[in-house]
Amino acid sequence: MLKLTKYLKPFICHIILAIILLFAQAMADLSLPDYMSNIINNGIQQNNIPIVTRQKYIINTGIVMLLISLASALCIVGVGFLASKVAAGLSCNLRKAVFTKVQSFSKSELDKFSTASLITRTTNDITQIQTLVALMIRMVFYAPIMGVGGVIKAIEKSPSMSWIIGVAVISLLILIVAVFLIAMPKFKTIQNLIDRLNLVTRENLSGMMVIRAFNTQAFEEERFDMANKNLTNTNIFVNRVMAFMFPTMMLIMNGITLLIVWAGAKEIAASSMQVGDMMAFMQYAMQIISAFLMLSFIFIMIPRASVAAQRIAEVLDTQPEIKDPKNPKSLDNDLKGYIEFKNVSFRYHGAQKNILENISFTALPGETTAIIGSTGSGKSTLINLIPRFYDVNEGQILVNGVDVRDISQSDLRDKIGYVPQKSSLFSGTIESNLRYGNENASQEDLLEAANISQAMEFINEKTNAFESEISQDGSNISGGQKQRLSIARALIKKPEIFIFDDSFSALDFKTDAALRKSLKEKLASSTIILVAQRISTVMNAEKIIVLDEGKVVGIGNHKQLMESCTTYKEIAFSQLSKEELS
Repeated sequence: MLKLTKYLKPFICHIILAIILLFAQAMADLSLPDYMSNIINNGIQQNNIPIVTRQKYIINTGIVMLLISLASALCIVGVGFLASKVAAGLSCNLRKAVFTKVQSFSKSELDKFSTASLITRTTNDITQIQTLVALMIRMVFYAPIMGVGGVIKAIEKSPSMSWIIGVAVISLLILIVAVFLIAMPKFKTIQNLIDRLNLVTRENLSGMMVIRAFNTQAFEEERFDMANKNLTNTNIFVNRVMAFMFPTMMLIMNGITLLIVWAGAKEIAASSMQVGDMMAFMQYAMQIISAFLMLSFIFIMIPRASVAAQRIAEVLDTQPEIKDPKNPKSLDNDLKGYIEFKNVSFRYHGAQKNILENISFTALPGETTAIIGSTGSGKSTLINLIPRFYDVNEGQILVNGVDVRDISQSDLRDKIGYVPQKSSLFSGTIESNLRYGNENASQEDLLEAANISQAMEFINEKTNAFESEISQDGSNISGGQKQRLSIARALIKKPEIFIFDDSFSALDFKTDAALRKSLKEKLASSTIILVAQRISTVMNAEKIIVLDEGKVVGIGNHKQLMESCTTYKEIAFSQLSKEELS
């Protein structure tokens, strides 16, 4: 929790003002029992004073009490406003900080935190802290003032009955500590179970078509039901503990009231105490118990919010593996689009074996460098190293003659147009998705990119053309259309280097061939790195790199590899006939 207090700095003035108002409210509330005691002692019980004088005294004192209550109410409203503003502002700043931090994560950090967990931390966990802060501002300053002030005032009224306050305080402390020890471990469990429930729900919704295709609805329902029941049962346990706590506190409160009446009656009978003083003592005792009730409520909230704060701090304290250099170098403009791998080896975090081993090759401007290999050979991993989604463990990757680790990530990625294996589109329009590559692109740029990517065919079929709506993740268009729009988005950026990670897989052979022809004509001076599974997609590339189990087993053009590389020949003959390959 303490790690997140720095995000409260912008609201220090609000918090100080709230404390001042709380102090004023507490003083007002502590003065009311005294006035009530005076009404009883000096107004109601003074039979030797004329009734008109007593009535006037009672009315005047009542008006003073009413004004004090009104002032207290205004303080409560002011504190509520300030508490809400501080809590909402803190949650806003935390969400911004978490989102900004996640944006800086490399794929290694994103692999560490699941998407479901990051969503829970950004929403549910921060809401827990927001609720706690709002309650703390309202109660954590007010309750101690009321508690201490109530004790002092009660002892002033009757020192001989102060033992009753001691009994109340000790009873409440025992109860609060017991509940705290029982409930604390369960709150962390609840947050983890919420993560699990979010994960199951997200997987179910994103994979709905697969679930229906394999008729596994019953299995998924059972999986969701288990996650739901685990969360429900844990919540029920915590709520039962809370449900036991508050009636017990009410029992203590009522018991203390009876003790005060019993002891007070004896004092009154002995003429050592007035009725008004006993009533004031009772009210002070209730204020003290109420203060402990407030604090207990806060102590109940703190464990859960503390767990949430730890989870948020875990995200904020995570240092990205991939950082910009302190003194970034500039790219050499004389070597535009030049890429070189020098003895590159890479393994994923925690893995014992390299997934890429001693990779060396060059990709030149004006050429298409294709990468092919069996599933799991490391093709996608290899190209993810170029924009520094991961950093190499050994060796170097040079872009325009400079090691990618010596270039700022922004400058490096400005030179690259990347089309991922899984096309990702954002909710909006076709135009807004294309402009993601360059928000200042002209209409001519949009048309050119759509034509090269073979997307104009289906864009023209839509009533609103470029203004046609795209649903979240492009769920309202086909896989091939998503790929073509993703390619168009990269083309609009007009970078020096294009990376296509199996980006033609959802296209039919005719569209694939037309797209590759357009790319060859329009991007004659650019460096193209193309990952593909189809031999027909890569066979016309100037350079083909063949990967097998993370190692380069062949480099050359199609003709050279058909003569010298067994792995390439096996892939080729598994897809095409000898006549088609010739």
